[in-house]
Amino acid sequence: MTALSPGSRAHAEARPDRPSVVELRLTAFAAHRRAGFPLGPLSLFAGPSGSGKSSALRAYEALARLGGGAELDEVFPDPVACVPERARPDAQRRRGFRIGCTADGPEGPVRLDVAVQAEPELRIVGERLTAGGLTLLETALRDPGRRSVQAAWHTAGSSPVTRAPLPDDRLGTPLLPLRVAGKTDGQRQVLAAAEQMVVALRSVFACDPLPRSMRRAVPLGAGRLLRGCGNLAEVLWRTRSECGRRHGLLVDAVRAGCAGPVRDLLAERQPGGIGRIGGVGGMDGTVQALLDRGDGLRTPLGRLGDGELRYLALSLVLLTGPGVLEVDTAGEVPAALQTLTVLADGFDRDLDVRQREGLVRLAARMCERGHIRLVGAVSDASWAAGVGGVTVVDLEP
Repeated sequence: MTALSPGSRAHAEARPDRPSVVELRLTAFAAHRRAGFPLGPLSLFAGPSGSGKSSALRAYEALARLGGGAELDEVFPDPVACVPERARPDAQRRRGFRIGCTADGPEGPVRLDVAVQAEPELRIVGERLTAGGLTLLETALRDPGRRSVQAAWHTAGSSPVTRAPLPDDRLGTPLLPLRVAGKTDGQRQVLAAAEQMVVALRSVFACDPLPRSMRRAVPLGAGRLLRGCGNLAEVLWRTRSECGRRHGLLVDAVRAGCAGPVRDLLAERQPGGIGRIGGVGGMDGTVQALLDRGDGLRTPLGRLGDGELRYLALSLVLLTGPGVLEVDTAGEVPAALQTLTVLADGFDRDLDVRQREGLVRLAARMCERGHIRLVGAVSDASWAAGVGGVTVVDLEP
């Protein structure tokens, strides 16, 4: 075995095993221009209303969905809203926006930058994947009359690049494994960088708990938590029996953030006739979440305040994982090498001081382990200043 020099060893050890997004770039997107935001394991975008917190998270989610292979019109149903307000159309009446990110991992920092045309028709007009100062993939719109872009990727063989058309309605980076043979060192470098970017982007769970929907009894289903957490009761029905340790940690967190005594958190089948979702024995196939207060008293979640419900849902998100949350993971990559990123707009909405401090400390503990990252938006992050591991991104209106 060849020994590494001290400098080489330090460089190798500095590279994370789990690919993750460490920078978000909004070159021209909504209210942002020429903006670059560093992202740590736990990052909070802070600023008043209108400062661009939500649009930053929206851009991150869009990149994640594009990295998973989603089509452009699915990701941007209202693309004109993403165009900077003062952006002027060119001679062909075209306007658009630019977003990008950097993913760090075993291959070192890999950059992805995407240019999207929003008017007169939605299409990707440019994409660039780079690493170590080398352009690995570059696309450009050559003929507006064709629904494709001209792509060139690094080969480093008998020909320095390979050229071929790619569709203009989806990102090229996740398509590279279908187009690149991997026969030369250059092609293998392209594939490794593309895989790192896709893995870093794909496992994203955008979460905005809606207290009103969390108060209702819900049908039993797959037991995977949805974006608005309206099916929290059926997820509790599943997780309470599947993972006693994590459920115990959730009960501890709820005990610290909810008023009154809390012995347990559970879900109960609701009485009724035989339901269409398989209810039997006098049950209607729905479940309701309850707090066990002890002494036989159980409080339905419908009686809790909005802050308590949002705190409870976000605690559940932080303490579970891709197997419980409705996310699109990279199935061909071992779970040990994937990181779940939670996007939480309005992270501090409706929370009191005790709840938000308890929640950010829970997030910091979970993010420190490396298997989960959190990017949240808050109106003010001064209360998080004393918590280690928090990256605060201050936005000005």
